[in-house]
Amino acid sequence: MSSVGSTVDAGFEARHAELARGYGGGGDPADPALVQAMQMVLHIPKDDPPARSALLAAAASAVVALCLDERVGPGGEWEERYLTWKRSRIRKVARRARGAQWLAAQEVDGVTVDFGGAQARALVPGPVGDVDPRIRRLQISGTELPEEADIAIDPEAPVLWVDSELGMTVGKAAAQVGHASMLLAGALPVRHAYAWAATGFRCTVAEADPGHWAELRRRVARGDAVAVRDAGFTEVAPGSMTVIAVP
Repeated sequence: MSSVGSTVDAGFEARHAELARGYGGGGDPADPALVQAMQMVLHIPKDDPPARSALLAAAASAVVALCLDERVGPGGEWEERYLTWKRSRIRKVARRARGAQWLAAQEVDGVTVDFGGAQARALVPGPVGDVDPRIRRLQISGTELPEEADIAIDPEAPVLWVDSELGMTVGKAAAQVGHASMLLAGALPVRHAYAWAATGFRCTVAEADPGHWAELRRRVARGDAVAVRDAGFTEVAPGSMTVIAVP
């Protein structure tokens, strides 16, 4: 990242410091309707769906872009909603949209990323019982995208490796790479995170076979990669390591 030496503005530094503190710890409220979640909208047109890897990369970039957006920072219009979510038990819900549904989703507070022709929007988090009607009507499951045989790895950007053995749906994988991009940004020195932001949080998402996954786990143990361990609410067993992000 060529801009690592550039000056980091104070606002970004404050937002990064909040992200670097980690998340969770607040537990869930007694009322299930008040459970906090970030809604994610994946643009999957019926006739010309995007490549799975590009869509997941767009989802990962959208999540971290929202988490470091000036509107979630001190005094920002999204600060309270963001911090309420970030300081409780982190959840993300991925939904699919096409046509008019996708256009309507752009009217709901959030950040959209276009990556390689694939688009995803991360929405400002809030209570699951108070999801915007334009988002609540979108389906959560039912659409799958095929895995690609060969994915070009961008040597200038982080790589988010997904455990191929888990067979996660595209919605589940989108939530997991969103977790990974947050963790990675928080773990990076602020200047490196700032340089990543200058690229639009460009990243590569790829599947790791068992042999490569074993090596990635060793990198996590050495401290030069970060891992997502899932809470096990859906699809995978609690504590499963789902994504490993390599800066």
